[in-house]
Amino acid sequence: MTTTTGGGARTAPATRRPGRPRAALGFLLLGLALAVAALLSLAVGANPLPPGVVLDAVLRTDPTLPDHLVVVEKRLPRTLVGLTAGLALGMAGAVMQGLTRNPLADPGLLGINAGASLFVVGAISLLGATSPGEYVWFAFAGAAVSAVVVYGVSSFGREGATPVKLALAGAAVTAALTSIVTAVLLVDQSSLDQMRFWQVGALAARGLPVVAQTTPFIVGGALVALLLGRSLNGLALGDDVARGLGQNIVRTRILAAVAIVALCGAATASVGPIAFVGLLVPHVARSVVGLDYRLILPFSALASPTLLLACDVIARVVARPGELQVGIVTAVIGAPLFIALVRKGKAVRL
Repeated sequence: MTTTTGGGARTAPATRRPGRPRAALGFLLLGLALAVAALLSLAVGANPLPPGVVLDAVLRTDPTLPDHLVVVEKRLPRTLVGLTAGLALGMAGAVMQGLTRNPLADPGLLGINAGASLFVVGAISLLGATSPGEYVWFAFAGAAVSAVVVYGVSSFGREGATPVKLALAGAAVTAALTSIVTAVLLVDQSSLDQMRFWQVGALAARGLPVVAQTTPFIVGGALVALLLGRSLNGLALGDDVARGLGQNIVRTRILAAVAIVALCGAATASVGPIAFVGLLVPHVARSVVGLDYRLILPFSALASPTLLLACDVIARVVARPGELQVGIVTAVIGAPLFIALVRKGKAVRL
């Protein structure tokens, strides 16, 4: 079925959806991959541990055994941060691409990363914040404020916050905030030393307090995003068709913005700005489950933490005895994968 809108002809998502067996098989394999990635995240490190020891440490923790303490106190919090942050990045990327109808949308598009960075730099430079636990609330506040500013600026005019205006406002706010961050870091060496580790993106040194602080926002944002699946399908057909189907476009965009702020803000606050996860995973989801956002969103929620944990495991072993920040690995792996998707023409069909 082809539907003609004000912006041209679009094809209804439901007509290009793979069969249910393929989608079900995709979810099954993805669930297994996520379980393997979580187990590797608990087992791989400076002191590799067999799966039996890892499971025993999680299920029957003995505080007198050093291996159990390594798993429970170090690797388990790191794995939980990867699971929650990955879920948030993937679902946020899917909602952003559906909301803006822009295949290149990611958490940096609406100024989320730039706003979080500005507030973290301010916390380090002005208030003396020194740990990830202290960065969380400032980063989350910065992400939320910048997203509200972008949405407010793009809402001016009769048409409201259209996809093009959101993208332009996001790019402008990102450029402005990044310039301020750069200016502060150039004159404050101590802030630069602390900021550079957060800005690369990492799962290490993020404890359970970070998980506890960000999880409520991620859960709330994820629930709102899942409820928007049908509405995002309508937006994919164009505003006119969505209105014709009885959808409230303004309400959908506001709820999507709330979900994006909660998910992106919490993820960026907990692990720093990590590139390519939110950009790449929704495209992979479309290639497996089709263009129905009711399937893309839960698929992204499983695929993103799988990718993030796998990259974190790689980051631990490629530079032994040290390790890389996971943000470096996601960039190295994500860039060629995204180029491959673009060359196959899968990354431009929304």
